[in-house]
Amino acid sequence: MTYNSMELTAFRNVWVFCEQRQGKIMPTTFELVSEGRKLADELGSELCGLLLGDDVEGLASELGGYGADRVYVCSSPLLKDYTTDGYTKVVVEAVQALKPEILLFGASHFGRDLAPRCAARLHTGLCADCTHLDVDMNGYVEFLRTASSLDVENTSFESKLFDAKANLKMTRPAFGGHLMATIVCPRFRPAMATVRPGVMKRRAYDPAGAAKVTVEKLAVTLSASDIGCEVLETVKAARKLVDLIGAEVIVSVGRGISSDVEKGIALAQELADELGGVLGSSRAVVDAGWLSADHQVGQTGKTVHPKVYIALGISGAIQHKAGMQESECIIAVNKNETAPIFEVADYGIVGDLFKVVPELIAAVKDEKAGK
Repeated sequence: MTYNSMELTAFRNVWVFCEQRQGKIMPTTFELVSEGRKLADELGSELCGLLLGDDVEGLASELGGYGADRVYVCSSPLLKDYTTDGYTKVVVEAVQALKPEILLFGASHFGRDLAPRCAARLHTGLCADCTHLDVDMNGYVEFLRTASSLDVENTSFESKLFDAKANLKMTRPAFGGHLMATIVCPRFRPAMATVRPGVMKRRAYDPAGAAKVTVEKLAVTLSASDIGCEVLETVKAARKLVDLIGAEVIVSVGRGISSDVEKGIALAQELADELGGVLGSSRAVVDAGWLSADHQVGQTGKTVHPKVYIALGISGAIQHKAGMQESECIIAVNKNETAPIFEVADYGIVGDLFKVVPELIAAVKDEKAGK
């Protein structure tokens, strides 16, 4: 039967491309499987993982522990190392054969390379760098109510062109992060998206799910002639980056340090060091060149969920709040008592950060010394 991406009724189930490297599943995959579980429940369909590699069947049960009902395994020595040509051919053939309604990729280097190539061959759309996904309209409206400035109660979400309730609603930053856009793909399937690492919450691992997941091997018709390059060696660069996503404590600085940038950053770093945390920032700080982009928290940076998030001199634009408001405890320091950051803060200190932070550092040191 000829594959037709416009034959919408032929497509069913939610798929997640399960990225593995050197026999280890990437953390973003577990976040996507957890989110895919929610979407599959909303659609009343199966959640399926698509796992490519060489001798990777043993990794499939771990995916079941995070919610996958079924894992399709494509195994071949030619899939041991990632290649655009090889992985594209295998993913496209699997989709054409089994027709998933939704296909998700992590927005990693691999995912950002692979997903658009697959979308083009499958003649469907791709929404890149998503930070929120919904099928259920009630869930989507609730998301807008808490994460946007829209007057939700007086906004109509009906469309004469497509059924908004039946389509995957993919939300991503647009216009440099100044707006959030929601994209739908009403005419073609699968609906495809890449999702930022750290955005989706990983569900608790369930051993029972790992025990009952169905693992199915798919035939791989791949030859060396299908791959236009050969991987000779994989070399990992030794580059020190800020691990915001894995940090339990983040101390972030904003435009409020502008009167003395070096001192502001030094104070924030000292506080972070005393708390065993890392240094973050708002987009304004990165745009000004005061800190590198790997420090940036927000919709156009990294979405984080630390135990403690301390915002120093950050006003709290909606893009920044969306990237950190799920933190367990938020402490904000700002001279402006009406700053939006105080709306999501558990503890707010109205004051000059250059005076407040030294007192916080001293208090932490005293506590550690048992005073």
